[in-house]
Amino acid sequence: MTSDAGDFVLYLLLGGCTGLLSGLFGIGGGVVIVPFLAWFFAAQGFAGEYVMHMAVATSLASIIVTSAAAVHAHHRLGGVDWRIVYRLAPGILIGSVLGSVIADRLPVDLLRAFFAVFLLFVAVRMALELKPHPAHRQISTSAFAAAGGAIGALSAILGIGGGTLTVPFLVRYRFPIHNAVALSNACGFPIAVAGTLSYMALGWHKSGFPPWSLGYVHLPALVGIIASSVLSAPLGARLAHRLPTPRLKRLFALLLLIVGFKLLTESLS
Repeated sequence: MTSDAGDFVLYLLLGGCTGLLSGLFGIGGGVVIVPFLAWFFAAQGFAGEYVMHMAVATSLASIIVTSAAAVHAHHRLGGVDWRIVYRLAPGILIGSVLGSVIADRLPVDLLRAFFAVFLLFVAVRMALELKPHPAHRQISTSAFAAAGGAIGALSAILGIGGGTLTVPFLVRYRFPIHNAVALSNACGFPIAVAGTLSYMALGWHKSGFPPWSLGYVHLPALVGIIASSVLSAPLGARLAHRLPTPRLKRLFALLLLIVGFKLLTESLS
């Protein structure tokens, strides 16, 4: 097996695991894709100053496809309130572009540390099953704009679809959880599109990228992740109804803690 073929098999395995975990736990794939892609890219000898940015950008590009499929399913079930999406979308689009610009200017170690802290936050919240306290007021237009901007910026910096940010925000304002998840998927699509295009443009004139890259987006990794994740996600969703999900979720939270601490150690060394 050639080196390129072996690398592509790794991308397929990563996508398969990501889709399975996403279907099983309802998490966004970015929390898995970004750290492991960064390690894969480093092992392949990609430029050290680009590995985290490429991992983030490629993760966002994969979310375009996965979020589009999820939105289609939720829309057919009537779970997407498009009025809410349209109120969040302007802030999300602006925030995603700004987040990409900010990430482009961050040193790789700082970006890695930022992602590590976020991963530790997700792990603790998942392990303890923390839920937001409900607010006692309606969401104002300014709150929608601010929330959309913050969600878009953080998601673009971290390479995630924003579900870990959007769902708690909506649940806090008393949206039913199934509607919040549907809306989160709908918001993930503009995050991914704006972030991906921004990372492609920001890296377009830079040198040192491996072959088959569009700016910061690495196409072989993107194709491999998408090809296997769309097949494994439905399997994960079916297993969620048969396996002891709460116990598995705690084990997965432990894995995220280990990955987060490893990333943090690497960024500080």
